[in-house]
Amino acid sequence: MTNPPTLRRLTALDRLLAGAGRAMGAIAASPGASRPMPRPASEVLGDPLPEADRRLAGALMRVNHVGEVCAQALYEGQAATTSDPRLEQFFREAAAEEGDHLAWTRSRLDELGARPSLLNPLWYAGSFAFGALAGRVGDRFSLGFMVETERQVERHLAEHLEQLPAGDVVSRAIVEQMKQDEGGHADQAQALGAAPLPEPVRVAMRLAAKVMTGTAHRI
Repeated sequence: MTNPPTLRRLTALDRLLAGAGRAMGAIAASPGASRPMPRPASEVLGDPLPEADRRLAGALMRVNHVGEVCAQALYEGQAATTSDPRLEQFFREAAAEEGDHLAWTRSRLDELGARPSLLNPLWYAGSFAFGALAGRVGDRFSLGFMVETERQVERHLAEHLEQLPAGDVVSRAIVEQMKQDEGGHADQAQALGAAPLPEPVRVAMRLAAKVMTGTAHRI
């Protein structure tokens, strides 16, 4: 009887190539989702959106898509720099759930006839750097960074629910589910021992998010 093959440990090059593949998927591909895209009942879809509403919804969903590109990069950077296998798995699982958001927002952009941000490679690179830096500082700080990020995203999505056209019930259903998921990630990170971030760091994060959302709305 032959012995079962042993699993080869991943080398640094293996991890680099895998990370590069995930980056390309987040930036350029139309990823698949593990959950169906949230949609309201067909009987309440109503009439097609007026052109002005369609453009507004497209701009807002482009911002949300950028946020999901950034989430993939943040979690990739945090997973790559933690020394705790349990936390690496946590970040990977959170990224997988955020991957659903990435797919949903990209699909909705296509439905609205809108394009993703032209600056997605820049958003990804910057977010990966922030995530890796947070991980290098320490696991409790990294978890705190995740909590603050998700709380800010929750508030941002709540604002989008107020701004989206009332007739765009599809985008609203997507954003509602995203908001619920983001809150769950923050709660999980808090339970794992997240440290509160210093106020200057939180302010800097809000300013960076404001620049990103303002730019992605148009570009």
